Amino acid sequence: MTVRVVTDTTADIPPAISAELGIKIVPQYVRFGEQVFRDRVEITEDEFYARLQTDPVHPSTSQPSPKDFLDVYKTLVPAEDGIISIHVSSKLSGTYDSGMQAKALMGGDHTIEVVDSLSVSMGLGILAIMAGRMAKQGASLKEITAAVNEAIPHVHLLGIFDTLKYLAAGGRIGKAKALVGSILSVKPLLTVKDGEMHPAGQARSRSKGIERLVEWVKNQCNLKDLAIVHTTTPDEAEALACRLGEFFPREQIIISRLGAALGAHAGPGTLFVGVRTA
Repeated sequence: MTVRVVTDTTADIPPAISAELGIKIVPQYVRFGEQVFRDRVEITEDEFYARLQTDPVHPSTSQPSPKDFLDVYKTLVPAEDGIISIHVSSKLSGTYDSGMQAKALMGGDHTIEVVDSLSVSMGLGILAIMAGRMAKQGASLKEITAAVNEAIPHVHLLGIFDTLKYLAAGGRIGKAKALVGSILSVKPLLTVKDGEMHPAGQARSRSKGIERLVEWVKNQCNLKDLAIVHTTTPDEAEALACRLGEFFPREQIIISRLGAALGAHAGPGTLFVGVRTA
C-alpha cells in the first residue's frame, strides 16, 4: 500500500504525469452564464479558450464542494496508507477549505493531511508531483507532508500576461491592481508571494518579457524542478523550454497548459515558469 496524493485541476499537471504517479485530481468548476462545466472533464482547454475569446459572458469559476472531496477520499480509504491532499492557495480559492471540511466529515479514523500550497498552477503541481514521487518510493504520510511543507517557501512563479483584463474581471488580481491601468503595449509580469498575485514589473514587448523569464530562471540557485505553463501558445512554450535547457536538463522540464479554472483569470497569451529550489 502507498500514500495517495490528491490535488485539484488548478495544479495543471500533465495527464501523463498524474497517471504515472497515481495522483487523483478533483475538478474545479467553470460557468458560462447558466452552463456549468467540470474543468478538464466536461470542457477541454481548446474548447474553453475558444469560448473565452468569443462568448460575451465572462466565465466565473468555483471550487469543488466538500462532497466532491468526500467522494474522492472515500474511494481511497481504508485500503491506503493515508492521503495527502494539496491545493491552490487559500487566499485565492476556497478549495483548501472544502478539503478541510471533507476531512472533518470523514471522521478521525482516517489519516488525511490537507495542505495549503500558497501557490497556483504548476507551483502547486510541482508540490503534488514531488509528493507523488515520494509516495511511489514508499515514503510515509508523515515524511511526505513534512517534505511538502518544507518545499512550499522554495516554490516560485513568474509569468507574463498579454493583458490583465481577465484577471481583473474575475476578481483575482490581488496586489497586482496597480498594473491594470498600464498602456496596452506594456506586458505585465506577475508573481505569487504569500499565496497572492503580486506585480513583478513590466516589459515593453512580449519578447522582452520572455527574456525576463529566461534571466529569472538563469539566476535561480540549486534548481530542483522547472515547469513552463502556457494558455494558447504551445510552440512558444516549447521554444522557451529549449532555451531553459541551457540551465536545467531539458528532459526534466515539464511543459503544461493552464486549464479553464485558472485560464478564466489569466486569458490567452499567458506564459509563465515555475521552479522549486533547494
